[in-house]
Amino acid sequence: MHNEHVYHGNGIAYELILLIAFLLVFVVYILASFISNRHYKRWPLSRTIFWVVGILCLAVTVVGSLAEQAHIDFSAHMLGHLLLGMAAPLLIVLSAPMTLVMRNLHVKRARQLSKFLKSYPIRILSDPIFASLFNVGGLWILYTTDLYSAMHHNIVLYFFIHVHVFLAGYLFTAAFISIDPTPHRTNFIYRTIVLFFSFANHGILSKYIYAHPPLGVAKAQAEMGSMLMYYGGDVIDIVLIYILCLQWYRFKRPVGPWLST
Repeated sequence: MHNEHVYHGNGIAYELILLIAFLLVFVVYILASFISNRHYKRWPLSRTIFWVVGILCLAVTVVGSLAEQAHIDFSAHMLGHLLLGMAAPLLIVLSAPMTLVMRNLHVKRARQLSKFLKSYPIRILSDPIFASLFNVGGLWILYTTDLYSAMHHNIVLYFFIHVHVFLAGYLFTAAFISIDPTPHRTNFIYRTIVLFFSFANHGILSKYIYAHPPLGVAKAQAEMGSMLMYYGGDVIDIVLIYILCLQWYRFKRPVGPWLST
C-alpha cells in the first residue's frame, strides 16, 4: 500500500479548505431552513438532521484520521467509500436540498431553475440506467485499472475521484428515491428492476476485488475491504429498498407527504 499522503506538505491547507467548504454548506442549509420557516410551513427537523449527518459523513471521509488511514489501509479506504458514495448521498437526498433552494429563491429564479430541471440533459442524468452506469461503472474503472493506485500520487486526480464518487452516488440515489420534486420521475417497476441489477453489479465488483486486489493493495487488505464493501453496502441497500417500497406503497395509497411521490 501507499506510505505517504497524496497531499504531503500541503495537508493542512488542503484540509482547512475542505473544512471551510463543509462548514459553509452546513451553515447555508441551516440559515435557509430558518428563512423558509418565515414564509412557508415549518421545515421538517428530520431533513435538517439528515443534512447535518450527511455532511459529517462527507467530512470524516476526506478530513482527519480516516482520510489519512485510507492512504495505507484499504479497509479504511472502503469505509470511506461507503460513507462518501452511499451513506452521505442517501442522507443528503433525504434532506431535500433542492426543495429548500426553491423555497428561498425569487419566483423568477425558481421558474428558471425549474425549467432547467425539466431539460433533456437532466432527464438523461436522472434516468436510473444512466445513474447506475455512472455510479457502479465508475467503481469498476477505479478498482480494476491503475486508477486507484494513481490517485494516491496526484492530488487533482484524488480530488476529482472523490467528487465523482459522491456525485455519482447522489445521482444514483436521487434517481430511485428522490424526495425533491422530480420532473422526470420514472415508474416504480422500471426503477426496481434497474436497482436490483445495480445492487448485483456492486456485489460482483466486491467479489472481484476479493479475488483480484487493486494495484498496490495487499491480498489480506483487499479481502477485508471487499467484505466491508459487500456487507456494508448491503446495509445501505436495505434502507434504500425500504424507502423505495414505502414510496411505492404511498403512491398507490397516499398517507402523508414525507416520502410521497
